[in-house]
Amino acid sequence: MTHCKVISRLSTVFTRSALSLVKVNRSPLPGITSLASRNISTSQIKMVKQLGQEEAINVDQELFNEYRFSVDQLMELAGLSCAHAIAKVYPDAINILVCCGPGNNGGDGLVAARHLQLLGFNPSVFYPKRTNKELYNNLVNQCRMMDIYFLEEMPSLATLDRDYSVIVDALFGFSFKPPVRENFLPVLAALSQTSTPLASIDIPSGWDVETGPVVPEEGQPETPCLKPDLLISLTAPKKCASMFEGRHHYLGGRFVPRRLAAKYQLNLPQYPGVETCVKL
Repeated sequence: MTHCKVISRLSTVFTRSALSLVKVNRSPLPGITSLASRNISTSQIKMVKQLGQEEAINVDQELFNEYRFSVDQLMELAGLSCAHAIAKVYPDAINILVCCGPGNNGGDGLVAARHLQLLGFNPSVFYPKRTNKELYNNLVNQCRMMDIYFLEEMPSLATLDRDYSVIVDALFGFSFKPPVRENFLPVLAALSQTSTPLASIDIPSGWDVETGPVVPEEGQPETPCLKPDLLISLTAPKKCASMFEGRHHYLGGRFVPRRLAAKYQLNLPQYPGVETCVKL
């Protein structure tokens, strides 16, 4: 055998060995996360836990009492993520009506309205039953100082259909228990009938947090059933999200500590890059 053939065969052996080593060692070194591994897979998202009402309340209370987050701190992060999700889904929207309820869900809506204006949209707010506490008064004042218009009454169905690109449902959150108060029934009726896309924050207002659309008990008025186009779950989806049939489902509120997520086995997806919301 000539020297040239020997060298050629040795070269082939070394090349194949090197390639096999490369294939074996394709996984990243321990402790190092590759860029590819940061992508969100469908299998990850399908495993996200859906919370019942009691568990959702417990998670919130632990954030407040054990982790020492303040209500306004989490509300700011939640409302910001809602504004970002709405901007992603409806980038060409102009006039946005934000319907706010008396609790924390309404506070999220007030924060979202402020950020939507900063993102270039034209929000207005319908806030029929206000909470006379410093936190909510401050949120209203911030919106007013930014020249965000507050409506005195719910627009007619014709006006909702004609004048608004998107309507934000921030009336009731996960602590809601049926039946709906009588003075909110006309508001829900209008939101259930409008042809304008509806974006619900955390849960569609009037839904049972665990079972979804409410079947009224005998003698109780029927609760209008909202069918949002966009659902923005906060912290983690609630069980009623399994009944959601709209086109867009986002998770917002990138503030859950890893230890808390592990304790409740939330299986939250990774948020891409510096995003505050992730599509489910």
